[in-house]
Amino acid sequence: MKGIANQNDVLAIEAQGMPADLPDSTYAMICRGAAINPSAPALSYFPGADAYRDTECWTYGELIRDITRTANMFSSLGAGSRSVIAYVLPNLPETHFVIWGGQAAGIVCAISPLLEGEAIAELLGAAGASVLVTLAPFPGVDLWQRVQPVLHKIPSLRHLVLVNMADRVPGRRRFTARMPAEDGALRSAVPAHIQLHDFGTAIGRETGAKLDSARHFGAGDSSSYFCTGGTTGMPKIAMRCHGNEVANAWSAGEFFGESIGPGKTIFCGLPLFHVNAVMATGLLPFFKGAHVILGTPHGFRGEGVIQRFWELVAYHRINFFSAVPTIYASLLDVPVDAHDISSLEYGLCGAASMPAEVFRTFQERTGIRILEGYGLTEGTCVSAVNPPNGERRLGSIGRRVPGQAMKAVVVDDAGRYVRDCSAGEVGLLVISGANVFDGYLRDEQSGKLWLELGDGRRWLNTGDLGRCDADGYFWLAGRMKDLIIRGGHNIDPAAIEEPLHRHPSVQIAAAVGRPDAHAGELPVAYVQLRPGLTATESELAEFMRAEIGERAALPKRIRIVDRMPVTGVGKIFKPELKRREAADVARLALAEAGIDCEAVTAAIAGPGGIRISVELHDSNFEQIANEVLGRYPFEFGISVAPDSTAPTPDQE
Repeated sequence: MKGIANQNDVLAIEAQGMPADLPDSTYAMICRGAAINPSAPALSYFPGADAYRDTECWTYGELIRDITRTANMFSSLGAGSRSVIAYVLPNLPETHFVIWGGQAAGIVCAISPLLEGEAIAELLGAAGASVLVTLAPFPGVDLWQRVQPVLHKIPSLRHLVLVNMADRVPGRRRFTARMPAEDGALRSAVPAHIQLHDFGTAIGRETGAKLDSARHFGAGDSSSYFCTGGTTGMPKIAMRCHGNEVANAWSAGEFFGESIGPGKTIFCGLPLFHVNAVMATGLLPFFKGAHVILGTPHGFRGEGVIQRFWELVAYHRINFFSAVPTIYASLLDVPVDAHDISSLEYGLCGAASMPAEVFRTFQERTGIRILEGYGLTEGTCVSAVNPPNGERRLGSIGRRVPGQAMKAVVVDDAGRYVRDCSAGEVGLLVISGANVFDGYLRDEQSGKLWLELGDGRRWLNTGDLGRCDADGYFWLAGRMKDLIIRGGHNIDPAAIEEPLHRHPSVQIAAAVGRPDAHAGELPVAYVQLRPGLTATESELAEFMRAEIGERAALPKRIRIVDRMPVTGVGKIFKPELKRREAADVARLALAEAGIDCEAVTAAIAGPGGIRISVELHDSNFEQIANEVLGRYPFEFGISVAPDSTAPTPDQE
């Protein structure tokens, strides 16, 4: 299959049906890819941008050996098909061994190494992890310092497996003389009920010839848990099965065709705790027999990776990479110069809509095709992509992948299905297919996930607004929770962000709603400028007045920031911007009412929600503070400082 060009190609694949001989597990899927050519390069790794020429490489035979060793090691620790094996790791070869070996032994749970210790412990406890794989202490890396103090808070944890970074740092192998598990000081730092193991030593004892468990897989067997839904509070833990991941890798493989396969080189720069890196630059290329290059433990965030990206592309003859809009915007500031990047066939862009101006400028300067796509953890990874062999429509997320239905529907105020949208009509995006996950680990979080459309299928409510044109291309119209609602008027943040990206000094922009007592919300914009360029907020405001024809969408304020808050994947974290606006509104409103406060803080409270906490100096102001804040569309709580000098009832 050469890849998708048009809607007829999608329908033709679906008419043949999903192959009856699809692998029954992700392990079997990688084994099938390895069988294409066991001596071909499968996985390479370089530790730093300055050392991009100095790679360690695993052939497919060696990759399967180390994945199998890892699975057998987990089985020797007592892990079974229902055991949760968590990893908190940067991008290392061992991370891939743990992901796929862990799925072959039990259920893998991915947790971001960027989180603080308390959040890591909370997720491990919620997932019921019995095995944790993380980093041993290493100079300049603080992950152990965050994980170790919270180990006692995870009652389900029985085994701690430590990966020694020294094994992957040239010139530092002398640090491996004493294995972490044999370090007395390290042993004493771990609760007595948790057994300590060194990863390298443990898998070295295992055979890589076959799975010792002789496990028989079913497509419905749980394979992975991925955390989604925010970075504060309790994120939702999405449960996926082997059938989900196999189906999505197969359908994406059909979509991309020969552009991902033997002889092709894929760069992985996104973090391996995220589904994009795990699937699009992991399972998919491994299934197709391609070569994956891991660039530094921190991927695109690694020191010098962006600055030297075109060099490493030219050296490794990279054909494909996946990134988010902020990465593409950063790469615009790095000249291609004389580097030969002709090997690059295209880059995939997901996680958020690509600003049109960034899209145009990037393609003009580099000549690289960008394929905008769309996916979500709950849909395994890839749901729609612009066709590699057909028309790519600027701003569109492309066509749906084979084997997954997708459409826009109209729902009523209670969220119930009313009808399908007509061509070009904006509605709620829903998906259905073998790639759609089982639900969240906590049943109460799955309540509004599914829509009944009367056709006997199970449809997932994505929470995204979008439309499908007459030619089968989908277009996002924003997250329902990200819409700015000004006096009942819905404003798509993209209507503000797109014009700002046309300003030559703007690198990245984000629009959010500022709470307002009368209109509900007013639009404000945050801007990060390009390095070395300048602009004032008033200059940008004047520029916007000429660019935006919709008066209601004109931002009431433009704020220039040194650095935009982003998630671990590099996606702009709008809840933080909303938090800042809510806190500012609350402080100003209370000050204007003459209320003296000890502290006013704002915290993110669930998806799209903000909670304001106010501590008063004087309890006599509590009623008026309630009246002032009660006019705004956010939750709030009021307390009085313990050392308040306000008179008590006895004193009165």
